[in-house]
Amino acid sequence: MSDFSVIIAKKESGVTSFQSLYPVKRIYKGSKVGHCGTLDKFASGLMIVLTGEATKLNPVFSGFDKSYRARIMLGCETDTLDPDGEIVRRSEHIPSLGEIEKILPSFTGEIEQIPPVYSAIHVGGKRAYELARSDREVDMKPRKVRIHSLSVLSYEAPYLIIDCRVSKGTYIRSLARDIAVAVGSAGHLAALERYSIGPFCYEDVTDIPASCKQTESNLKAVIDGVADIADAGLYRLRNGYVSLPALSVLKESSSGYCLLYNRGRLLGVLREKENGGYSITAMVNREDI
Repeated sequence: MSDFSVIIAKKESGVTSFQSLYPVKRIYKGSKVGHCGTLDKFASGLMIVLTGEATKLNPVFSGFDKSYRARIMLGCETDTLDPDGEIVRRSEHIPSLGEIEKILPSFTGEIEQIPPVYSAIHVGGKRAYELARSDREVDMKPRKVRIHSLSVLSYEAPYLIIDCRVSKGTYIRSLARDIAVAVGSAGHLAALERYSIGPFCYEDVTDIPASCKQTESNLKAVIDGVADIADAGLYRLRNGYVSLPALSVLKESSSGYCLLYNRGRLLGVLREKENGGYSITAMVNREDI
């Protein structure tokens, strides 16, 4: 079994993102295991898990848009903006569906969003949640995010269920808070499900361990460049170098990355250099070249 894997996994509610990696770590014992995009403990849904040298591909997978179904409880706000926090503000105003639908368009497109105080963002060299837990005042700066789509799925007061597709870095907890404030109420995120990441959805959930075919398929979904290296270039490749005379780019890449093959066998991933040529980003199995 190769330890080079790209796995589309489903996290259950009630475990942290780190804890959800335990089954993968048991199977890929001794190999690096990482994930792209953290889900809060109360949340469920898709995560991209990388193992072995595939962990070097985090930049390829971490910038995708994501789709969520979010359940917002109106009438009270918690300090963590989720169901695990302490209530810090209440409002007697529970808005009508009409009030909610009226303000939703103001949350689509590029907006400025203040991240939750209880988040992993660095503030003054420390994680914001560490400062918040030590009762220190945390000044969270607004940042620009993009809400591609936002719609109401159902509303049975005080619970509002929305569907949204958002850019990297968007906090749905903050979106829940801000929607509630915009309708003159208070609110927090009661439940959250991430059902798509970039091109991946539940139909793409991968076996553990992932087969070579599944990993290759997941890579093809995000990397469109294809290159081939002749036998004469394998010695240099084994030692960490790409022999340009032996390299043929079969399909130009729009992402700056290429899947590297030799005689139809996937060897790894190349990245295009700014000054021309390619460098090795990750190898499937260096010892088997």
